[in-house]
Amino acid sequence: MNTLLLKVSLRCGAIYVPSRSIAHVISKNLTHGTINLLLQLRKAGYSVTEPLLHVLNGTPQIEARIIVDTINDIMGCSLNWAPLMKDWNTTVGHSWQDVKDAEFRNLLGNTSGVRLSCGHTIPEDLFDLDHYNGCPLCGTPFVTAPGVIFNGQGSKLKQLKLWTDDDLMEHYTNLLNSPVALDATQVDSLKILLAQMPLPATANVRMKETLMLVIDTLVEAGKDDEAGRLIKSPVDVMRYLWYKHTGYLQIVPPRVLIDHAAASADDHRPGLSRSNESAQRKREELKLKYDRATCRRVAQWMNSLPMDVRKACEEMHPRREMWVRFIRALRLPEYAKRKGYDYLRNLLDVFYRKDYAVLQGWIEEYKLRYDFSGTMSILKQYPGRFARCLFSTLLWFGEEDRVIKAFSDVASQLPPRLLITLGMYADLYFDPKRSRRTIKTVLGEGVNLPANPRLMWYTEGRLLEIANDIKKIYQDVMRERFAAMPHKAGTTIYIDPDLNYIPVSVGDRASTIQDVNAVPQGTTFKLESTRLRVFMQWGKGLPAGHLDMDLSCAVVYPHSTEVCAYFNLNIPGANHSGDIQYIPDKVGTAEYVELDLAHLQQRGAKYVIFTCNAYSYGDIAPNLVLGWMDSKFPMQVQEHTGVAYDPSCVQHQVRVTKDTAKGLVFGVINVFERKMIWLENAFEGQNIQGLNLNVITDLLDKLAAKTTIGKMLSIKAEAQKLRIVPNADAADEVYTQQWAQDQAAVAKLLLD
Repeated sequence: MNTLLLKVSLRCGAIYVPSRSIAHVISKNLTHGTINLLLQLRKAGYSVTEPLLHVLNGTPQIEARIIVDTINDIMGCSLNWAPLMKDWNTTVGHSWQDVKDAEFRNLLGNTSGVRLSCGHTIPEDLFDLDHYNGCPLCGTPFVTAPGVIFNGQGSKLKQLKLWTDDDLMEHYTNLLNSPVALDATQVDSLKILLAQMPLPATANVRMKETLMLVIDTLVEAGKDDEAGRLIKSPVDVMRYLWYKHTGYLQIVPPRVLIDHAAASADDHRPGLSRSNESAQRKREELKLKYDRATCRRVAQWMNSLPMDVRKACEEMHPRREMWVRFIRALRLPEYAKRKGYDYLRNLLDVFYRKDYAVLQGWIEEYKLRYDFSGTMSILKQYPGRFARCLFSTLLWFGEEDRVIKAFSDVASQLPPRLLITLGMYADLYFDPKRSRRTIKTVLGEGVNLPANPRLMWYTEGRLLEIANDIKKIYQDVMRERFAAMPHKAGTTIYIDPDLNYIPVSVGDRASTIQDVNAVPQGTTFKLESTRLRVFMQWGKGLPAGHLDMDLSCAVVYPHSTEVCAYFNLNIPGANHSGDIQYIPDKVGTAEYVELDLAHLQQRGAKYVIFTCNAYSYGDIAPNLVLGWMDSKFPMQVQEHTGVAYDPSCVQHQVRVTKDTAKGLVFGVINVFERKMIWLENAFEGQNIQGLNLNVITDLLDKLAAKTTIGKMLSIKAEAQKLRIVPNADAADEVYTQQWAQDQAAVAKLLLD
């Protein structure tokens, strides 16, 4: 059994069993080995469907062991989950002032107490070391506890279904053909599948970011010509080269990466900032240098572009400075002089002489002259560009009805992801009460921008009409698309109510990997318990040393905010397990925060925001895992170690795999509704105090405005005249929460 393919299936709530491993004779009696497998899965928080149970009953014991080991590895069951404090959830932790007093006494060298192996002397009047697994001053752990609470305390099991070869191939094809940009989980799965399986003949890659992964696979296999046939524009060439150079599937400008490196190396402690050195190091890393084989390959690709030379130069124009550097590093002028490179020679000649027109320049010229007819005639030729500037164009000309009419004429030519995005954010953009709006940068950081000043020219009622007109366009187009799909009128459909809490993913590009259950950003989880436990584990596979990551939360009240963090371990309704600053060898370490939601609700709390921050130099550590546990049964804490992690209680977890930022918001609780919202927002803060709460509240509004899978399925049912029934067993079409875990399948149905 291939463990990599097994991990891909687990992300979609399934276990992949190759067809050759499925027993032809199904036994009605469960074997002893199968019963043991089910018990092990239950301890990890999983159950299985009946078809999967029959297959597992015929699975050899060695393959059953692989399944259990893979799940345990994903859940981190062999790692160290011991926090700094043993009884952190019942005992009041030390204060920040206690730490400073002890550090000052150590500095003077005249303190009495217990001397630890880290070199600190702990005053007995400030700390009771019986409550600690390590040093309360420097956060060095002396006790590790590899293993977890394996009692199966979880009250809600995650059900796994069966995946055969056909199911895996369908998922593979759906990822390749996805009509929206893939998030980090899907990108990682696709990389695994590209490495393990041949490229499907039915693949029709439409997203440029996905195309880069396919091209990279072909180049690594020595199929340069086949890869070249997939390249349609010079932007494809730059995107591939920049992906190989930086690891980003989007073209992130060098200045953005340099500024990010400088911010990650900043430190609010005097004299410890290394921003300048980090920025210079990043500049050196971004310098371009290619060998002859790469230069020849790219020259051939550029020379074979199926595009008019001037059109190609227009596409190169927005990144002109970067192109100048790429052209030099790839020695393209040298190849342009060779026989047979006529297209490349003409391309470089037109590019350097700037003998081409830029479409955006024409649009801006018409808009500045307030030439409505000229602007509309151009935009209607380019529906995608029209969609991206629709909101501002409406306000610029002040002729809303005519602009909306012109847009509706071409709306059917747009991909659904663009239409749905416009419908989602129309209410937010045309809200006169908003003085700002939040956007996400290419690196995932939320940034506040001022609202369009032309909103002041309209009444609140008129702005509401404009937003409704835009939403009506996307809904009408989607009804037409669904009605045109092959379907049988009069059939029944079941839509799981939980799908009303899962938004339609239209390219949010979450940068963390979800190994347990892959769901779109903005998914809402219902909480069963009044006590929620948030966890963070980092340092897996790394040698012992200083690596200080901080888990924190901010409790937001109507007129104030309280923070539970390393400098404030106990606040009303929240306890922190202590600040660990050094990691043990290979097995990592952990921090927890436990919340009493009933107490917070009594105090009038609105939200609780969870963050992870890299207090150490650089970004958040790779392979750091964040998540939360929930169970209607009381969750235990081991008495002698303080371990509080039980995989069966994990409701959701994510894994950081690459540089993101100094800080990451990964969850928000709506205290009144007892719901956890998974979101992802990077910010450049060494601790939670660097978080802009306005950005998070705006982001929550954007997530609340998103169209859900349940709503889209309701539009589908209306368009196809399907009858919605409350029971899945009586329905011809069934859409459950488990089906929605395969985001590629959701995109295929709703957005293709």
